[in-house]
Amino acid sequence: MSVAQRGIGQELLGFATAGILAYVTDLGLFVWLRGPGGLDPLTAKALSFVAGCSVAYAGNALGTYRHTAARGMRQYAVFFAVNIAGALVQLLCIAVSHYGLGFTSQRADTVSGAGIGMAIATVLRFWGTRTLVFRGEGRVGSWTG
Repeated sequence: MSVAQRGIGQELLGFATAGILAYVTDLGLFVWLRGPGGLDPLTAKALSFVAGCSVAYAGNALGTYRHTAARGMRQYAVFFAVNIAGALVQLLCIAVSHYGLGFTSQRADTVSGAGIGMAIATVLRFWGTRTLVFRGEGRVGSWTG
């Protein structure tokens, strides 16, 4: 295995670890807000997204990409924008499922937003995080693909 392959493997593992923690935060809060919290699905997803985004940023800034350029409000703003794009994918999945297709149960909202939407959004978030937020400086085997 080359240095570049090990580098991208470590990067993917770190990104996945931060993402799993963010996902658990997002999903747990969404389920609580949709159920006992009594919020509508889009408001619940918007609020759970903000919490998950903050967890993901902390995990990536302090873990996966800790060796990249200095962190600050500008970097967090770009990270937040990348994650808003991902959240819009998730919200669109919920909106289509809930309002367009009529699948209105809590389970259907969870599957469409936190399952299907999250899977699609993760691809977008990985690309945006590594190319727009934590650029290649300091990464072993850096690539911009």
